[in-house]
Amino acid sequence: MTIEAHDKLAAVKSAEPRVCLGVVGAPHGVRGAVRIKSFTGEPAAIAGYGMLEDELGTRHFTLKVIGPAKGDGMVIARLSGIADRDRAEALRGLRLYAPRTALPAIGDKDEFYHADLVGLAALLEDGTRLGTVTAVHDFGAGDVLEIERDAGQPVLVPFTRAAVPVVDIAARRVFLDPPAGLIESPQREQIREPA
Repeated sequence: MTIEAHDKLAAVKSAEPRVCLGVVGAPHGVRGAVRIKSFTGEPAAIAGYGMLEDELGTRHFTLKVIGPAKGDGMVIARLSGIADRDRAEALRGLRLYAPRTALPAIGDKDEFYHADLVGLAALLEDGTRLGTVTAVHDFGAGDVLEIERDAGQPVLVPFTRAAVPVVDIAARRVFLDPPAGLIESPQREQIREPA
């Protein structure tokens, strides 16, 4: 990474928190339209968050959804300044971000944006620090928190009320009561050498 790119990335990291709302996929047609994988609840809603920007915050786009595309969460859209297939192809893989403040407030105290959970300190119920939430995954059976442990390998904890009884966004921490054996290393049985 160049010094200039590093400085720009550092400036983005210190700025207002942002949320990735989608990723540009393949071009659609010859006039600059693209397929976009939208991470919003309703895929077409990605166009309702105002100006979107790239990861470094150096390129800004307005987005207009043309219609749905085949695939879960996919839409066909036009991005401002992109008028031909070559420019659309050059955007493949580009992540589109919006400021965290552009997201609507959540009324339910038991619902959270994934972006608000990432970075929270993960503590055991007795207050012992385990590590930091680094990601939220959904493998099909419900959300799972990925915890980068301060010591040891990362661990996945089911994001249920039983396993994560307290989420304190204001204090930037979660308290965990993980299922037995999830955090502790399993005891290895003694293997006897053949005689």
